[in-house]
Amino acid sequence: MEITANLMWPLALSDPSGRRSAKPRSQGVTMVIDKGLGRFAFEDLVAVAGAYIDIVKFGFGTSPLYPLEVLKNKIDAAKRFQITVIPGGTLLETAVARDVVPAFFRQVLALGFDGIEVSDGTIQLPRDRRDELIRDACALGLRVFTEYGKKAFGSRIDALEFARTAERDFLAGAELVTVEARESGVGVGLFDEQGSCRENDLREMLQVVPSPERILWEAPQKEQQVSLIKTIGPEVNLGNIPVQDVLALETMRRGLRSDTFELNQPYSDYVI
Repeated sequence: MEITANLMWPLALSDPSGRRSAKPRSQGVTMVIDKGLGRFAFEDLVAVAGAYIDIVKFGFGTSPLYPLEVLKNKIDAAKRFQITVIPGGTLLETAVARDVVPAFFRQVLALGFDGIEVSDGTIQLPRDRRDELIRDACALGLRVFTEYGKKAFGSRIDALEFARTAERDFLAGAELVTVEARESGVGVGLFDEQGSCRENDLREMLQVVPSPERILWEAPQKEQQVSLIKTIGPEVNLGNIPVQDVLALETMRRGLRSDTFELNQPYSDYVI
């Protein structure tokens, strides 16, 4: 059988859920955490899975550790696939702690990053200062994603405080507010010491948060992703996805994996 350039899988097989939208997406966003891929591994990632990645975060404070040429090549490769690239929030927290925020912003713009993460997972960041960072980044033309929650093991989410923080972040100019879970997804925020979702906490948060479609949930583990997809829907925004799991997550969003197979439409609905 000769394979031609325009040969396509039937929609009933590529997206049996019928719910996934193409880029640019405002819902169903997938944010991937890159903890140190080299240039060619990163180019392979976006070549294979770029259509399913909306945001890449160069985790923690890794960005200054790359050779500048490698970092710039990675940023350029992501942008060719309409992927927003951001440095980790810990890097901005370091800039705040060391009083070098203007230098941080200059380097972010010079390298071609098109967004930032504003967080206070490690430092204490006054509310007025958080607002200022969000507004300053927006004024520079950067997309702003904020983060709620502390990184310390055992930290929990206060639903009402989370709702108040999210509302004020949105007013300051943030596009999405991320719920902290770290890259481990264990013993932080929404997830308990075994990595299981605290279902009562999730329901409480969904009841009080403004604009739930603008919340991004860090969920690095498969069972966490399944739980959020089943509770909120396949268009839930998910973050801290390991680079090797992008396609696996997309299959779950579309009902192409047994964990979420119920998202499939009935077979009889399809025209063969």
